[in-house]
Amino acid sequence: MDEWLKAGLDYVPRWIDYQVQHFAQPGCAIAVAHQGEVVLEAAFGTADLSTGEALTPRHRFRVASHSKTFTAAGILKLKERGLLRLDDGVGNFVPGLHPDIASVTVQQLLSHSGGLVRDGADAGQFTNHRPFLSTAELKADLVLAPPYGAAERFKYSNHGYGLLGLIIEAVTGEPYTTWIMREIVRAAGLTETAADIGLMTGGTLARGHSTRLPLGRRLVIPGDNLTNDVASATGFVSTAGDLVRFFSQLSPMSEAGLLSPLSRRDMTRGHWPDSESVLDRSYGLGIISGTLKGWDWFGHSGSFPGTLSRTAVFPAQGLAISVLTNAIDGPAQLWVDGIAQILKAFHAGGAPHEEVADWVGRWWMLWGAVDLVPIGGKVFASPTALTPPLAEMSEIQVTGRDAGKVIRASGFFSPGEAVARLRDGRGEVSEIRLGGTRLVSQSAFADELVARYQGFSKDRA
Repeated sequence: MDEWLKAGLDYVPRWIDYQVQHFAQPGCAIAVAHQGEVVLEAAFGTADLSTGEALTPRHRFRVASHSKTFTAAGILKLKERGLLRLDDGVGNFVPGLHPDIASVTVQQLLSHSGGLVRDGADAGQFTNHRPFLSTAELKADLVLAPPYGAAERFKYSNHGYGLLGLIIEAVTGEPYTTWIMREIVRAAGLTETAADIGLMTGGTLARGHSTRLPLGRRLVIPGDNLTNDVASATGFVSTAGDLVRFFSQLSPMSEAGLLSPLSRRDMTRGHWPDSESVLDRSYGLGIISGTLKGWDWFGHSGSFPGTLSRTAVFPAQGLAISVLTNAIDGPAQLWVDGIAQILKAFHAGGAPHEEVADWVGRWWMLWGAVDLVPIGGKVFASPTALTPPLAEMSEIQVTGRDAGKVIRASGFFSPGEAVARLRDGRGEVSEIRLGGTRLVSQSAFADELVARYQGFSKDRA
């Protein structure tokens, strides 16, 4: 493994651990793969707030719309075998649809450009007000006219991916879950992934959790409900490690043989922009894509009652990142981008040079924590709470064992001012002076807070 990557991966868990606590999240599991090999797996917080069970990388999560990527890979495998064409009308496989839906092509379903309704007139399956749909219930919605004509715009549709599951069943003559588990999940070498909760073997499910408001506390959402005949849209259960293994195989640059390079290029390129969103992203065939400050990515996200997750692959860098959170407001999007920003900084600057490698650690003051992060021959001071990380950095030029100077920073910070490390009687660094600001260890700062403010807080209680 490259030294820059080792150094970046060393900082990633420290940043995520702080973020989980800062955002008051129950738990989070992460994984990073490089060239298809998992190089980091970690978990933080709890799997179930009602029991206090510690979350581990082996806990399974409901990964919801990640399911669409598995389904899309299945459709493309059938296409490669000559069993269907992407320009086939879906009515060729599934009878009884509204004529406007029957003429929608397989490719339009894959790219969410068929104009279909998102979740039907009653979307209570996604708020735990009703079970997920059976085939009969799904088809009852699909005898109605769609909101838009085909190829008018990008319009996300869980019903559309439920219909793709029915197409797989019609072409293969097998239940969707049986075929997809054999031909995609096991073919990709995944051992911790199931197409629906009822197929999960081994491992323990990480429970979902509600938002903190309006109760001021989170409640456990079991997350063990079957997704029935829309498993192809939202049923999958997996781990962060399995997700980065699978998505890495979809990179056009991968040497994996799950799909041909042509199919992978077609999947991962943007077919339709999400033009109404502030996020610069497009949708391909079961794949979302975009760019992060020059690093192009593809992947998918997932939202299930109680969980939020996201996986992104950066093909040119050979990296894949997955973040799984077990609360409905989990900032998985922010944290995938944050991990990528950290790795991007180390990729550009390199592993810490020997002369600055010990200028490291988390230091505290009244305004929160600041991380000293050595990258290459430079040291950066970055507020730990920021997302993205390493965004508002002060660059420190080290001029001696315990001396330096801020040579680059926002004008609101301390550019041009001195930096010093102070040591205790044992010779250990106990304090940082960043310009005129004093920073100390977490334990010293906690003691300082109690000594200074606890009496006042008790008096006010």
